[in-house]
Amino acid sequence: MDKMNLIRQRHSVRQYLDKRIEPEKITQIKEKIAEINAKSGLNIQLIESPENVFGGFINKLIGWSRVPCGIAICGKTAPDLEEKCGYFGEELVLFLQEIGLNTCWVGTFNEKNVKPKLDDGEKVVITIALGYGANGGSPHKSKTIEKVTNVSGDMPDWFKNGVEAALLAPTAINQQKFVISLSDNGIAEINTSGKGPYINVDLGIVKYHFDVGIGKIK
Repeated sequence: MDKMNLIRQRHSVRQYLDKRIEPEKITQIKEKIAEINAKSGLNIQLIESPENVFGGFINKLIGWSRVPCGIAICGKTAPDLEEKCGYFGEELVLFLQEIGLNTCWVGTFNEKNVKPKLDDGEKVVITIALGYGANGGSPHKSKTIEKVTNVSGDMPDWFKNGVEAALLAPTAINQQKFVISLSDNGIAEINTSGKGPYINVDLGIVKYHFDVGIGKIK
């Protein structure tokens, strides 16, 4: 499926059916993770467990139900690690949407149950819940294009397409703290604006969406 259609269809889901993911889909997920790890240098891992890997008091407060699987987004500590986790994690999220699964980015998780194998210098940055959702989720409220752009003069169509895709990116507590600029020589730049939880992970997700919107990623 076209990635822009996947972006439009995919919404965060917090309630999941008590249904295991089929072995053939587990195989597909592991193959996709291996592909992404090879090109990104990350150490993304699938967590298969009947346990509720997103259990605990905090998650109960925000309405989590039992989640059949989780994904740990891990990598070696570096200045760009969080952004890289967001960028390549969102590639995985859209793949999961394509094969019929629902997801949610999760910053709060049960560390006792999330135990990926880490090499020296690696850490878990963030996790993704996945399974068959009780529903497909719903669109988030979004800022206007004008609120997240810095452009002098007319906005070219390719740039506008990228911004529209970026505004559909999931961000922590829907903060959308990013600004997309366009220089006089036609180069787009995306940066964070302000502070917030997981803001650099969000930046990576936004950049992936922007790349899809301008046709860089098919």
